Amino acid sequence: MKNLFSVIFLALALSSFAIAQETSQRVAVIMQVEGKVEVKTAAKAWQPARVGMALNQNDTIRTKKNSSATLNLDGKAQTAIVEVKEKTELSLAEMVAVKDKDIQRTLLDLSLGNILIKAKKLHSGKSSFEVKTPTSVVAVRGTTFAVSVEAAE
Repeated sequence: MKNLFSVIFLALALSSFAIAQETSQRVAVIMQVEGKVEVKTAAKAWQPARVGMALNQNDTIRTKKNSSATLNLDGKAQTAIVEVKEKTELSLAEMVAVKDKDIQRTLLDLSLGNILIKAKKLHSGKSSFEVKTPTSVVAVRGTTFAVSVEAAE
Protein backbone atom coordinates (compact mmCIF):
# COMPACT_ATOMS: atom_id res chain seq x y z
CA MET A 1 0.00 0.00 0.00
CA LYS A 2 2.85 2.36 0.88
CA ASN A 3 4.45 1.70 -2.53
CA LEU A 4 1.16 2.48 -4.30
CA PHE A 5 0.92 5.87 -2.59
CA SER A 6 4.56 6.58 -3.45
CA VAL A 7 3.97 5.76 -7.12
CA ILE A 8 0.81 7.91 -7.29
CA PHE A 9 2.54 10.82 -5.56
CA LEU A 10 5.54 10.60 -7.86
CA ALA A 11 3.33 10.44 -10.98
CA LEU A 12 1.31 13.49 -9.88
CA ALA A 13 4.43 15.45 -8.99
CA LEU A 14 6.11 14.70 -12.32
CA SER A 15 3.01 15.49 -14.38
CA SER A 16 2.41 18.83 -12.64
CA PHE A 17 6.10 19.71 -13.04
CA ALA A 18 5.98 18.84 -16.76
CA ILE A 19 2.85 20.91 -17.33
CA ALA A 20 4.29 23.90 -15.46
CA GLN A 21 7.52 23.75 -17.46
CA GLU A 22 6.05 23.27 -20.94
CA THR A 23 4.16 26.50 -21.58
CA SER A 24 5.48 30.02 -21.88
CA GLN A 25 3.85 33.35 -22.56
CA ARG A 26 4.44 35.06 -25.90
CA VAL A 27 4.35 38.81 -26.58
CA ALA A 28 3.21 41.20 -29.27
CA VAL A 29 5.40 44.23 -29.95
CA ILE A 30 3.94 47.52 -31.15
CA MET A 31 5.82 48.37 -34.35
CA GLN A 32 3.91 51.47 -35.49
CA VAL A 33 1.49 53.97 -33.94
CA GLU A 34 -0.45 56.68 -35.77
CA GLY A 35 -2.85 59.03 -34.01
CA LYS A 36 -4.41 58.19 -30.64
CA VAL A 37 -3.73 54.57 -29.68
CA GLU A 38 -4.11 53.26 -26.12
CA VAL A 39 -3.19 50.08 -24.28
CA LYS A 40 -4.74 48.51 -21.21
CA THR A 41 -2.58 46.00 -19.35
CA ALA A 42 -3.69 43.67 -16.59
CA ALA A 43 -2.35 45.96 -13.86
CA LYS A 44 -3.03 49.44 -15.26
CA ALA A 45 -5.72 51.69 -16.69
CA TRP A 46 -5.65 52.85 -20.33
CA GLN A 47 -2.33 54.46 -21.25
CA PRO A 48 -0.84 55.80 -24.49
CA ALA A 49 0.70 53.14 -26.74
CA ARG A 50 4.36 53.53 -27.71
CA VAL A 51 6.45 51.96 -30.46
CA GLY A 52 8.45 49.10 -28.95
CA MET A 53 5.92 48.47 -26.16
CA ALA A 54 5.37 44.76 -25.43
CA LEU A 55 1.82 43.49 -25.01
CA ASN A 56 1.15 40.30 -23.08
CA GLN A 57 -1.70 37.83 -22.90
CA ASN A 58 -4.93 39.55 -21.77
CA ASP A 59 -3.69 43.05 -22.71
CA THR A 60 -5.96 45.18 -24.91
CA ILE A 61 -5.18 47.78 -27.57
CA ARG A 62 -7.66 50.32 -28.91
CA THR A 63 -7.45 52.94 -31.62
CA LYS A 64 -9.47 56.12 -31.94
CA LYS A 65 -10.77 57.85 -35.09
CA ASN A 66 -8.08 58.39 -37.78
CA SER A 67 -5.64 56.25 -35.76
CA SER A 68 -3.95 52.87 -36.28
CA ALA A 69 -1.27 50.56 -34.94
CA THR A 70 0.77 47.62 -36.20
CA LEU A 71 1.63 44.68 -33.96
CA ASN A 72 4.31 42.06 -34.49
CA LEU A 73 3.32 38.84 -32.74
CA ASP A 74 6.41 37.17 -31.26
CA GLY A 75 8.92 39.86 -32.17
CA LYS A 76 11.69 38.45 -34.38
CA ALA A 77 9.84 35.15 -34.85
CA GLN A 78 6.98 37.08 -36.51
CA THR A 79 4.12 34.64 -36.15
CA ALA A 80 1.92 37.36 -37.64
CA ILE A 81 1.70 41.05 -38.38
CA VAL A 82 -1.58 42.59 -37.21
CA GLU A 83 -2.71 45.95 -38.53
CA VAL A 84 -5.20 47.49 -36.09
CA LYS A 85 -7.35 49.97 -38.02
CA GLU A 86 -9.19 53.04 -36.67
CA LYS A 87 -11.91 52.75 -34.02
CA THR A 88 -10.88 49.21 -33.06
CA GLU A 89 -10.57 47.33 -29.78
CA LEU A 90 -8.51 44.13 -29.77
CA SER A 91 -7.49 41.87 -26.86
CA LEU A 92 -4.70 39.30 -26.85
CA ALA A 93 -6.84 36.58 -25.26
CA GLU A 94 -4.28 33.78 -25.61
CA MET A 95 -0.60 33.98 -26.51
CA VAL A 96 1.01 30.68 -25.44
CA ALA A 97 3.88 28.52 -26.68
CA VAL A 98 4.52 24.92 -25.67
CA LYS A 99 8.25 24.53 -25.41
CA ASP A 100 10.05 21.68 -27.14
CA LYS A 101 6.96 20.82 -29.20
CA ASP A 102 6.84 23.75 -31.63
CA ILE A 103 3.22 24.42 -30.67
CA GLN A 104 1.77 27.93 -30.48
CA ARG A 105 -1.75 28.96 -29.58
CA THR A 106 -2.97 32.42 -30.51
CA LEU A 107 -6.44 33.78 -29.83
CA LEU A 108 -7.20 37.41 -30.64
CA ASP A 109 -10.51 38.80 -29.37
CA LEU A 110 -11.86 41.54 -31.65
CA SER A 111 -14.73 43.30 -29.90
CA LEU A 112 -15.04 46.24 -32.31
CA GLY A 113 -13.44 47.55 -35.48
CA ASN A 114 -11.19 46.20 -38.22
CA ILE A 115 -7.91 44.30 -38.30
CA LEU A 116 -5.76 42.96 -41.14
CA ILE A 117 -3.66 39.91 -40.28
CA LYS A 118 -0.69 38.55 -42.21
CA ALA A 119 -0.19 35.17 -40.51
CA LYS A 120 2.69 32.84 -41.24
CA LYS A 121 2.01 29.18 -41.92
CA LEU A 122 1.72 27.13 -38.74
CA HIS A 123 4.35 24.40 -38.51
CA SER A 124 2.54 22.09 -36.13
CA GLY A 125 -0.86 20.49 -36.58
CA LYS A 126 -1.54 21.20 -32.90
CA SER A 127 -0.82 24.93 -33.24
CA SER A 128 -3.74 27.31 -33.65
CA PHE A 129 -4.32 30.91 -34.75
CA GLU A 130 -7.85 32.16 -34.13
CA VAL A 131 -9.73 35.44 -34.09
CA LYS A 132 -12.85 35.63 -31.97
CA THR A 133 -15.61 38.17 -32.60
CA PRO A 134 -18.93 38.62 -30.76
CA THR A 135 -20.60 36.33 -33.32
CA SER A 136 -17.93 33.92 -34.61
CA VAL A 137 -14.46 32.41 -34.37
CA VAL A 138 -12.13 32.35 -37.39
CA ALA A 139 -9.26 29.84 -37.48
CA VAL A 140 -6.44 29.97 -40.02
CA ARG A 141 -3.28 28.00 -40.84
CA GLY A 142 -1.36 30.86 -42.50
CA THR A 143 -2.70 33.55 -44.80
CA THR A 144 -3.56 37.22 -45.09
CA PHE A 145 -7.10 38.06 -44.03
CA ALA A 146 -9.23 40.85 -42.61
CA VAL A 147 -11.78 40.67 -39.80
CA SER A 148 -14.38 43.34 -39.10
CA VAL A 149 -16.87 43.92 -36.27
CA GLU A 150 -19.39 46.72 -36.54
CA ALA A 151 -20.97 48.47 -33.56
CA ALA A 152 -24.47 47.32 -32.67
CA GLU A 153 -27.13 49.94 -33.31
